[in-house]
Amino acid sequence: MAKKQFKAESKRLLDLMINSIYTHQEIFLREIISNASDAMDKLAYTALTDDKIAIDREQLCITITRAKDGGILTVSDRGIGMTKEEMEENLGTICKSGSLGFKQQMEETADIDIIGQFGVGFYAAFMVASSVTVISKKYGQDKAYKWVSDGADGYTIEEAEREFPGTDVIMTLKKDTEDEKYSRFLEEYEIRSLVKKYSDYIRYPIRMEVSKSRLKEGCPEDKPEYESYMEEDTLNSMVPIWQRNKKDVTEEEYHSFYREKFFDYNKPAKVISFSAEGNVSFKALLYIPSKAPYDYYSKDFKRGLQLYSSGVMIMESCEDLLPEHFSFVRGVVDSQDLSLNISREMLQHDRQLKIIAKGIEKKIKSELAAMLENDREGYEAFYAAFARQLKYGAVAQYGAHKDATQDLLLFYSNKEKKLISLKEYADAMAEGQEKIYYVSGESAERLAKLPQVQTLTAKGYDVLLCTDEVDEFVPQTLMTYAEKSFCNAATEDLGLQSDEEKEQIKQKTEELQSLLTFVKDSLTEEITEVRLSGELGDMPVCMVPAGGMSFEMEKYMKRMNPEFNFPSQRILELNPEHPAVQAMEKAMVGNTEKAKDYAKLLCCQAKLLADLPLEDPAEYTALVCKLMQ
Repeated sequence: MAKKQFKAESKRLLDLMINSIYTHQEIFLREIISNASDAMDKLAYTALTDDKIAIDREQLCITITRAKDGGILTVSDRGIGMTKEEMEENLGTICKSGSLGFKQQMEETADIDIIGQFGVGFYAAFMVASSVTVISKKYGQDKAYKWVSDGADGYTIEEAEREFPGTDVIMTLKKDTEDEKYSRFLEEYEIRSLVKKYSDYIRYPIRMEVSKSRLKEGCPEDKPEYESYMEEDTLNSMVPIWQRNKKDVTEEEYHSFYREKFFDYNKPAKVISFSAEGNVSFKALLYIPSKAPYDYYSKDFKRGLQLYSSGVMIMESCEDLLPEHFSFVRGVVDSQDLSLNISREMLQHDRQLKIIAKGIEKKIKSELAAMLENDREGYEAFYAAFARQLKYGAVAQYGAHKDATQDLLLFYSNKEKKLISLKEYADAMAEGQEKIYYVSGESAERLAKLPQVQTLTAKGYDVLLCTDEVDEFVPQTLMTYAEKSFCNAATEDLGLQSDEEKEQIKQKTEELQSLLTFVKDSLTEEITEVRLSGELGDMPVCMVPAGGMSFEMEKYMKRMNPEFNFPSQRILELNPEHPAVQAMEKAMVGNTEKAKDYAKLLCCQAKLLADLPLEDPAEYTALVCKLMQ
């Protein structure tokens, strides 16, 4: 029989599709199964509009048959089938899709969901098959036809026999090579795995004969013997859990799906199931984990949601669906409105993804906010695992996403002795308080003892004690909250002094100018400035940076780059009312050496309070012992 040539640049175009369009050989089974599902959709829809067609929906199924000896894999359906002319048109013309044409004909009268819209999925079979035979019988026709091709030199069509309407796609697999083992696609485990991964939610049962074992009849109980037998098994679950009505899905079913799909055996902190209608309609089932995966804060972690189109998995991890600050979320998104490219592995329009991603981000934010308000214990447990990510989200891209995360952040309150939100802080601000005060460091206990914090506490003001590395950047990025500016209590003017108090400090500075000059000269290599402060409470001294970089920022830069050598300039602040400072002033009159020792001692104490290292602890110890004698 003479071969017919493809109605396109067959060899070149087919080579392109087989070797370039699809990135994984295993995709072929997804494509063939999707085509089979389409064929049955067409039959089912046609039956709704044509009274002459009567179908038994129980018979609508996809059957996978394996012949290991001949290296043959067959996928059969009980769909609408094809005539000889349709075979010519759909299989003989690359990129011609019967599914797409059918959908275009029907879209004016019905909302029908057809998976295969591009006409090239069938040719994915040639990635693994040396030849493909298609036997099809159109519903309502007497004759069946057989289409055969090796994917390069055209095809043949002739009459054939088939009992029922539908289509068989018979693939003769390529021989195994050192690099490729095509025979794996005949193994039960491999087929089960691929169906589960890509086609688990095809709406028709996908069946295959599988090997099972049973106890032989008549064998003694003390010496049981087993025999193998073949039994048809359904490989797919058919109805996605996210397509079911929420009231019909139990909590355990949601959790079971989470365990099986994402391999996390901890109960999720939150399950979010929702759908959206509009220019791009979609359904989503999202999970907020209760604990971070072991690799979450490493470069090996890959964020993203599983993306489905009409129940067929398109991407296992679509990063574009999740913003970085919500990268911990797991789940699936399913939309029949996606514009896919011909391989169904990539999307053609970013706009559709952006619409879906925006809806997902908004939903995650609202659910977390509700959890914060209604389940504080659960939220704080979640926050312990993912606080750092939310904070990084607030500071990323110069605060471009701060509105999505700032209301979800918690900080330790020095006043309340617990975690509070920025809203809770703002709502509880004392009368007349104009700033949101915070300090950063490694320990909340140490931060609470800072002189500035004690001064604020005495005034009835709360201070946020920030101990995460990223906390140093969060207030600087947010800048304000509820129209109140952030103030680093350890580095900035607290704004507590009245004009009268400021004038008193100014006068005191003039009176003690000689003391300030003496201390500065005694500590030339340690500090750049000495000044008086009326905001130190009952503490004698404190050390603050001279603008710009805080001490915590300096430590962070040093950790990031050990060669960093641009330390903050240090300012020593003295409390003129403290006995220790007054003792140093008195010593200047008759014992300048002792006064210098006092200055060094106070400088060391200021460093310790600021959690700064002492360059020579031994020298400090010797100094203390000297002054005690």
